[in-house]
Amino acid sequence: MHLLFAFLSILSLLFWLAATQNSGTTTTAVANSTIPDAISILRGNNISKPGCINKCGNVTIPFPFGMEGTGCALNPLFELTCNSTFDPPRPMYGAIQVYDVADAEVRIANVMSRKCYDPTGTMTEDKFAYTSLGLSPFSFSEANRFTVIGCDDVAFILGPLERNFTTGCVTLCSKAEDVPNDGYCSGIGCCQTAVPRGLKYYYASVNSLSNHTKVQSFNPCSYAFLGEVDSFRFNGVSDMKDPLFFNKTIANVPIVLDWAIGNLSCSQAQQLDDYACKPNSFCVESKTGLGGYRCACEQGYEGNPYLDQGCQDIDECERSENPCEKGCVNFPGGFNCTCPHGYYGDGIKSGRGCIRENSGFPVIKFALGLGFGFLFFIVGVTWLYFSIKKRKLIKMREKFFEQNGGALMRQQLTSNNGGVESKKIFTAEELEKATNNYADDRILGKGGYGTVYKGILPNKNVVAIKKSKIMDQTQIEQFINEVIILTQVNHRNVVKLLGCCLEAEVPLLVYEYVSNGTLFHHIINSGTTSTWLSLENRLRIAVEAAGALSYLHSAAWKPIIHRDVKSANILLDQYYTAKIADFGASRLVPLDQTQVTTLVQGTMGYLDPEYFHTSQLTEKSDVYSFGVVLAELMTGKKSICMDRSQAERNLATYFIMSMKENRLFQILDSHVVREGSLEQVQEIAQLVRRCLHLNSEDRPTMKEVTMELEGLRKFNKHPWRQQEGEEEVESLIVKGEEGDLYGNIEGRDLYSVKLSSSFTNATDLSGQHSLELDSTQMMLPDNAPR
Repeated sequence: MHLLFAFLSILSLLFWLAATQNSGTTTTAVANSTIPDAISILRGNNISKPGCINKCGNVTIPFPFGMEGTGCALNPLFELTCNSTFDPPRPMYGAIQVYDVADAEVRIANVMSRKCYDPTGTMTEDKFAYTSLGLSPFSFSEANRFTVIGCDDVAFILGPLERNFTTGCVTLCSKAEDVPNDGYCSGIGCCQTAVPRGLKYYYASVNSLSNHTKVQSFNPCSYAFLGEVDSFRFNGVSDMKDPLFFNKTIANVPIVLDWAIGNLSCSQAQQLDDYACKPNSFCVESKTGLGGYRCACEQGYEGNPYLDQGCQDIDECERSENPCEKGCVNFPGGFNCTCPHGYYGDGIKSGRGCIRENSGFPVIKFALGLGFGFLFFIVGVTWLYFSIKKRKLIKMREKFFEQNGGALMRQQLTSNNGGVESKKIFTAEELEKATNNYADDRILGKGGYGTVYKGILPNKNVVAIKKSKIMDQTQIEQFINEVIILTQVNHRNVVKLLGCCLEAEVPLLVYEYVSNGTLFHHIINSGTTSTWLSLENRLRIAVEAAGALSYLHSAAWKPIIHRDVKSANILLDQYYTAKIADFGASRLVPLDQTQVTTLVQGTMGYLDPEYFHTSQLTEKSDVYSFGVVLAELMTGKKSICMDRSQAERNLATYFIMSMKENRLFQILDSHVVREGSLEQVQEIAQLVRRCLHLNSEDRPTMKEVTMELEGLRKFNKHPWRQQEGEEEVESLIVKGEEGDLYGNIEGRDLYSVKLSSSFTNATDLSGQHSLELDSTQMMLPDNAPR
């Protein structure tokens, strides 16, 4: 019924238009000015105060600016001087050279900080840079960037004391071929950072980390400066080697300043007698954060809004680019286009123009009207169809959102003061495209709670997408539980949650992509593919994982018990850094409780026996599971292996029995035997035994475990290597020492796996580091594969 009514209305309108066209009357079309909303003074209309000089050299000086001592400026703060000792003369603001004065910005000469070194590391030049704008109406624009050039440098930019502002960059690169030459400051050899708006003073300094001794051949100098980001192009090593780089940059990269009148808002300034905006203009609030305002001509006017007759009407009809096809009538602030008798249309060249009437073909007009009416009818039906379809899709997504626990998530976030709003909410279409419609070749792994896919977002970022299975209410709680927990966790050794999607049939979580697989994979292949898994790296990974669990237990917003700690849930990134993953089974512990009664969940081989029998979940349950992981790291064996004998099937039991029977040495991984000292391996084994104690009260806390492992990492020199002969080493191993844990095995089996002592030369690294990084992230151990 609605469609029929719309169709009849369209036909009636078309018939009326046809009748109007046949009447022979003159049609007048009113058109708005084609000039866009004016929020700035056009550069071609920079007008000075009458009777005043409007140029200094090649620079135009518009009012409210003027020359010092002439009375041509709005007030003394807008006065410039013209230094005629140069050819051409240069406008100056105090001691600062002015390059350009525009409606909202002023560009001034740059200054740079520079330090240069000779091949021996001796400093040959040292310059620092600062600029102070004092009580002027200027402040540094957000169009500037603080830029650092070099391959061995750290630079800081300091604001005034009242702003308490400091930022900077670190640039590190070891080879000239690592530095890109694409015109962009990408972070290698060139680092850029933004500065806050409203800044009126800065001091810049640059320092070298190694006096350029390793890069002096292609990078003898360090540079740091503040300048307009659009004016600077980084040309790689050619800029670093160029002895004229300093002068070229100062000459070609200006500093951009914002300016404003006073420090009052528009509403406050309009109440004063010295309000600067004149007729046919309006006030523009300053965006510097320091208050103040500017003026701009209204639409349809041009000129200088600070002068009494500054904003004048634009006569569009008199311009060579007259917007009207036939007649044009100008009026203040706009114009009208008209069509003469016998024509119809809007009269605008860029619109319908003026179309000659043809009254001799009423049948054709009727047919055209009917055809267009039918076309509009089809368009209307199509629009209605897709509108209904879209409404159904929206309702279905809302249904999935509620079905997948959206209400529960909102409730949890409200009660926890959390914030998924700080994360990205992905659409179902985004994730389907990212995973190539969840193709099998994108599967990274499968678990009890769902499948993990590799996804590539439109910005080329690689992510891991966890797609849960069709779930009952219990599984929905687990899914929401994982989201709530991960939004509260901020630790570098915990997999970062990037966002989620609840509008699909099954809920999805989007994590950072961890590229080097699971610790389980590397442990099982420690004798073949994972040759990097030295004792030092095993202990480092153990410390990182233990530190993350300690954080969850004691430093998180609410204590968190992971409940499924295992080597398959410890991922390794591209630098082999450990990251705890899979919080689907985790539980938040109320602050007034030390244990939680819950349905037993976990993985056989890692499950705390006390928790299994009592259903009382405590932080010590994670300690037991971590003890099994530590035993895996020490032995290179699976926690449960049906191929082993009955006594050896469970690694936790097997490890404890081996210690009791003084034959632990027989089950340790050859990397551990070769690289660890006797005392060190004994201490690690004792720590494993304490973690695996059947009584949870006798187990250490994860904080204690972390501290002990940190201490054990210091034992990095094997005492056997101090012996003078290979026969003495073999004799020591075969006989054992009093009270050792190793027992008696043949020495020839100790070196069955060939090990490598180093894998990556740290000096080959290049890149940019944020100054907010922890210092430990900027230094790598000699034998670390990262």
